[in-house]
Amino acid sequence: MGAVFFYHLTRKPLEATLPLLLGKALEAGWRVAVRGPDRAHLETLDEQLWLGPEDGFLPHGLSGGPHDARQPVLLTQADATNDPSCLMAIDGAEVSAAEVAAMQRVCILFDGHDDAAVQAARGQWKALTDAGCAAQYWSEESGRWEKKAEAEPNA
Repeated sequence: MGAVFFYHLTRKPLEATLPLLLGKALEAGWRVAVRGPDRAHLETLDEQLWLGPEDGFLPHGLSGGPHDARQPVLLTQADATNDPSCLMAIDGAEVSAAEVAAMQRVCILFDGHDDAAVQAARGQWKALTDAGCAAQYWSEESGRWEKKAEAEPNA
């Protein structure tokens, strides 16, 4: 059973944090799905990931292409077709307890300067931990990532 990690973004925006987390997931040997509800934002992220540093290249694709199933990282609005081990949810994308259980890791990234995003993340924390999922809450408020809370899985 996997775990869900909540990343409260207060110092660096999603566009700076996501590539770092994707790099770590790929280093772990995981395929990744990045799920967001807004196609236009996913397209923007796709463009930004292509513009990253040459030594930090992140192989990825935007869903709807002919090779979605082969993508190490797939940006999508729906269920991923690339057989991911890790799901990264952005912009309030929904995550189910079943997905947490099926993945090695689920990451929920949310903007700490957006009250609606913070409230949505709190709701997700409650729903997923109430469903028995292991969870960790990470904050960058101090200038580096620190684990601030943890919920053990219900047996």
